[in-house]
Amino acid sequence: MAYPDTYYKRTMADQTARPALSGTVECDVAIVGGGLAGLSAALQLARAGRSVTVLEAESVGFGASGRNGGFVSPGYATGGEEIARIAGKEKARQLHLLSVEGVDFVRDNIRTLGIADARPVPGIMSVLRYDDGASLKAYAEEVQREYGYELEYMDRDAVRAVLKSERYFQALRNPDAFHMHPLNYLRGLAREIERLGGRICEQSPVTATDLGGAEKRLTTAGGAVKARDVLFTTGGYTGPLNGRLKRAFLPIATYVMVSEEAPELIASAIATTDAIGDNRRAGDYYRVIDDGRRVLWGGRITTHAASTAGLVKELRAEMVGTYPQLAGLRTELAWSGLMSYARHLMPQIGRMSPGVWYCTAFGGHGLNTTAIGGKVIAEGILGTSERYRLYEPFGLVWAGGLAGLAVAQLTYWKLQAQDWWRERAA
Repeated sequence: MAYPDTYYKRTMADQTARPALSGTVECDVAIVGGGLAGLSAALQLARAGRSVTVLEAESVGFGASGRNGGFVSPGYATGGEEIARIAGKEKARQLHLLSVEGVDFVRDNIRTLGIADARPVPGIMSVLRYDDGASLKAYAEEVQREYGYELEYMDRDAVRAVLKSERYFQALRNPDAFHMHPLNYLRGLAREIERLGGRICEQSPVTATDLGGAEKRLTTAGGAVKARDVLFTTGGYTGPLNGRLKRAFLPIATYVMVSEEAPELIASAIATTDAIGDNRRAGDYYRVIDDGRRVLWGGRITTHAASTAGLVKELRAEMVGTYPQLAGLRTELAWSGLMSYARHLMPQIGRMSPGVWYCTAFGGHGLNTTAIGGKVIAEGILGTSERYRLYEPFGLVWAGGLAGLAVAQLTYWKLQAQDWWRERAA
């Protein structure tokens, strides 16, 4: 499977190609999947002195980890009230604090590892498409009270001063959140893992496993890895090799497009370097890139293979509906990628059996949550903490198979309809 032609691939700073696994390798921990969760875990394990081998079926950052919107901000795909209902109020609070820690973890890695090509830009705005400033103010106060960090409230005039659209009303701005080039970040993690003695094998899909004994074995076309612990971090590209894991989430496709260079036209609509996400339950996200010369716009999901060109028409309709002044802005590049969504819309992080771990289902969560998932599962493998157990209420529940995909698609269409009616009624 060729890597799709994405903006991130075109602007990838580190072109290193790593050889496939050859022969038999012994290590402490074998990790299946070279995306953000797998590399974050590998980094922490290597920092602790463990020998690590990462097996990646394609190349580092091939999946959703390397071609997403690049947002790094706290929170989960499901709301705090639902998390508290399932896990309890105190665990919900601790889980949210983990997501905040995830933002700091990514930022610290960029700084300490010197990953300048990740190009972090501070600020993410969450905007309302209907008039309800009171609810935003109340939420900002609750966040300040419960977690001690500040969200900046923006009234309608402040929002429309930087987002020249009649679709938007109030917003909350998180100055501590940021957006970045995710693929360059991943390549930076990979370099550090190898500097610390870790091994990363690309073009090395696992073809067979033996996970029953004290020594686990993973087999590829070119060799095998023997390890005491195995971690699966394969996300939306999980194959049938681990049936329990594959049945526990739905592979969902999302879509992104990047515009041509048109800095003056773009500035007439979007006069901020902040990344923007709207409040709709089936909403879009976007940000200016290349120092304001282009727009990256993402959104839409499908549960089946769909024409990227067709979905781009829908994304363009959303962009122009929000900013009529961008009607003449051409789309230069578009792509899709598979994310993994659990039925409960929370990450799936834990131990499947002695020495067999999993860290997946990060669809819709943002880069911070994937990164902190890798960090806490590494702590579990190392035995230094059991913070991964905070995710136990959100286990490997069956996602419903084909019926689950159908329900997910119908739910998405329902949410789109609800968003439409809510905006018209406002």
